[in-house]
Amino acid sequence: MDTATHDLNTLFAQLGLDNSDDDIEEFIHTHSGQLSPSMQLHQAPFWTVSQARFLVEAVREDADWSEVVDSLSALLRH
Repeated sequence: MDTATHDLNTLFAQLGLDNSDDDIEEFIHTHSGQLSPSMQLHQAPFWTVSQARFLVEAVREDADWSEVVDSLSALLRH
């Protein structure tokens, strides 16, 4: 059973990105506004193929990650 915490910091680590609070804030600041209203998060141009694949699977399987992936999507759209 997976008892790991699934928050933005662990999502960023899972994606191979720097995951301090400051790093996440900078990522969101840098990439916000790059998603059109009809674009799904994994379609954003700043993901690698493996990162996009992880995001798709997290949502498709309604995995433990899906809620935090949705949160990241919302943060990037504001």
